[in-house]
Amino acid sequence: MTTAQPVIGVLALQGGVAEHLAALERGGARPRPVRRPEELAGVHGLVLPGGESTTMSRLLETFELFEPVAERLSEGMPAYGSCAGMVLLGNRVLDNEAPDGSPAVRTLDALDVAVRRNAFGRQVDSFETEVDVEGVDGGPVHAVFIRAPWVEKTGSGVRVLATVDTPDPHVAGERASAGTIVAVRQGPVLATAFHPELVTTDERVHRYFVQTVRAA
Repeated sequence: MTTAQPVIGVLALQGGVAEHLAALERGGARPRPVRRPEELAGVHGLVLPGGESTTMSRLLETFELFEPVAERLSEGMPAYGSCAGMVLLGNRVLDNEAPDGSPAVRTLDALDVAVRRNAFGRQVDSFETEVDVEGVDGGPVHAVFIRAPWVEKTGSGVRVLATVDTPDPHVAGERASAGTIVAVRQGPVLATAFHPELVTTDERVHRYFVQTVRAA
């Protein structure tokens, strides 16, 4: 496998952009913020950060990035989405109706998963725990969940990388159960419900994505 530094973009419209840029650099990539189609054209992979999925979906349209990103994904561009990024990369969002009846989030259809937004609760219900992630060596990853989604259904081509085995019923409610899916992969597209970019002493998830981009 090549050890060259791939150029990896971070969608820089809203959310935790700076944290992902720093983690990618520590993980061996040349990170670049992406706000325009011409910036997207120059990257080998793309990170969709956490933030507010409805806002990010609208900004993708406003900045005329939705179609270019969707096209690159359909052509096999590696991508990684954390939290809201997971919602955007899926092809089904549960509870996705806006007040006017239209979809609140337009998805990029890069992962064959059904995602429930804000599944673990509100901002006050944020929590941290240790999660074993398939493909990430060195022991459990410290996972930060902030208004996090989870995956309720996966298609046959999706590999589950991590689950929360004992969700806290105080924050997760009755819908959660042992084995709640919080990280998935389909081909070169990864997604986590949690925020590894917020753990500044551990860039293993980003390094795993950098390796995925190199392999592609």
